[in-house]
Amino acid sequence: MLNGRRISVIIPAYNEEATIAAVVTDFRTHPLVDEVLVVDNNCRDRTSALAAAAGARVVTESAAGYGHALRCGMDHASGDLLVLTEADGSFRAHDLEKFLAYSADCAMVLGTRTTCQMVGQGANMHRTLRWGNVVAAKILELLWYIPVEPRLTDVGCTYRMLHRDTWRIIRDGTREAGPGFSPEMICEALRHRLRVIEIPVHYGRREGGESKHSRGMSNIARTALKMFRCIFRKRLQRALPAARRGNPAEPAKPE
Repeated sequence: MLNGRRISVIIPAYNEEATIAAVVTDFRTHPLVDEVLVVDNNCRDRTSALAAAAGARVVTESAAGYGHALRCGMDHASGDLLVLTEADGSFRAHDLEKFLAYSADCAMVLGTRTTCQMVGQGANMHRTLRWGNVVAAKILELLWYIPVEPRLTDVGCTYRMLHRDTWRIIRDGTREAGPGFSPEMICEALRHRLRVIEIPVHYGRREGGESKHSRGMSNIARTALKMFRCIFRKRLQRALPAARRGNPAEPAKPE
């Protein structure tokens, strides 16, 4: 808990039995975390049982896809601050304080994996993948330069934090089932003129399993295409009238 606000960590999972217990334990033992929620997205292994044994609350989502799993997790989480992360061990709980430091000022805080000095040996962030993420982020940045001037280097990083009220505001504007959900969340927040910033996070080697979206150049290309399609679709949507936008002011302080 931080200043009276509960913190939920949300972990989408698909066949992650090799890593899920360690990831749950890492975040659950962080002194500020109140809840670790694992979303079982049609796992065919022991992911759910191992997550529950490690202390997580497990919910299920039958609609397959990264976006569906994260939507389910944010809908079911009990916290006032929602932290999204991966089940593969590539992100660590010790970076949480960096996100929380900006929670009073920003509606959404994004992690970036493109800072070379923060990428661990063996991490799935080779030069092509890293620069692909940077290019996608800069395109989004350019498209939204007027009116919000974002500063981004990575639109695909799962590790991020948002307020429950932020999710309430952007939820109905999200529909992506797969990896396009990550940039879609950002674009929808920008449509509502919410404050979005980016911070560098440690990005380590996967502790088990394989990436579903960046395994091989063909998968990387398909993922990039989905992200670009989402970014352009969101930018071409009709602008929200001021009366329908979320409140861009600082998140409310707890009573």
